Amino acid sequence: MQIGELSERTGVSRRSIRYYEQKGLLRARRTGKGWREYDEDAVNRVLNVRELLRSGLTVEDIRQVEPCLSMEMADFMSCSDADHAIAMYEERLAVIDEKAALLQRHREELVRRIAMLRTRSGADDFERILKNARRT
Repeated sequence: MQIGELSERTGVSRRSIRYYEQKGLLRARRTGKGWREYDEDAVNRVLNVRELLRSGLTVEDIRQVEPCLSMEMADFMSCSDADHAIAMYEERLAVIDEKAALLQRHREELVRRIAMLRTRSGADDFERILKNARRT
């Protein structure tokens, strides 16, 4: 199938498909005219890559489970070549947790500064506003 059909069948843009190919997550044969031609496995590969990216993994993470990308997602989760997938998921989760903690610290600091600017009448109001802001 050509890139347009693959895009239509997966709901993934042609640009993204070319990007996946550029990053080594997808392979295409070239016709005599230089057009990309994909086999049937490309559908699962593209769907898996899209799903894994949506779950927060990076292209580098996905490369670690590249041999399993042609499988349907239900089978992908039990791919024997993906034994190290748990470690990969845990590493990515740790990175996300660090980012979430940093965002929470930024949020608390902004709430504190907003409360300070809004209250010029005293510490009691400041504490009340700060508590209310943390609940939101």
